[in-house]
Amino acid sequence: MSVQVLGVVGWSGSGKTTLLEFLIAELGRRGKTLNVIKHSHHDVVLEPPHKDSARFRAAGAGEVMLVSPYRYAIVRELHAQPEPELQTLVSRLSAADLVLVEGYKWAAISKLEVFRPGVGKEANYPADSNILAVASDVARPATAREGLVWLDLNQPASIVDWMIGAMQNENLSRF
Repeated sequence: MSVQVLGVVGWSGSGKTTLLEFLIAELGRRGKTLNVIKHSHHDVVLEPPHKDSARFRAAGAGEVMLVSPYRYAIVRELHAQPEPELQTLVSRLSAADLVLVEGYKWAAISKLEVFRPGVGKEANYPADSNILAVASDVARPATAREGLVWLDLNQPASIVDWMIGAMQNENLSRF
């Protein structure tokens, strides 16, 4: 079974998290099921080192499942193994209509870039042909490549509309 995948990329401070929160809620309201993969360059601490699950991992367990009446989490220690490929990670998720991927700028997947020139960083879309659309708070520059969709970051419902159209037209990456 394959799933459509869309990366959401942009520099820190551009509004990716705020937009993703809206997209997830609105797509869910419109009947779409979603999973999210969030990449971090930092060591992620899910529980303090003195808690049982952290102690089990420190003792050498490859995976520890932490379960409560509200959620469960599986934490896999890599033990010096390389970080898994994105396709491998997507395959470990439950079935969904769409997997949103925050981060993985380098991945060869369909992407939406969140671009705010006020952040002071250059846009990624000129150098990344996998960026299908840009959500920005400025007008489309005349130099933007043909076929690149330009969306108003201040009109997030229109971004959802574009996403649903891209999903229906099978324009997104599939794993």
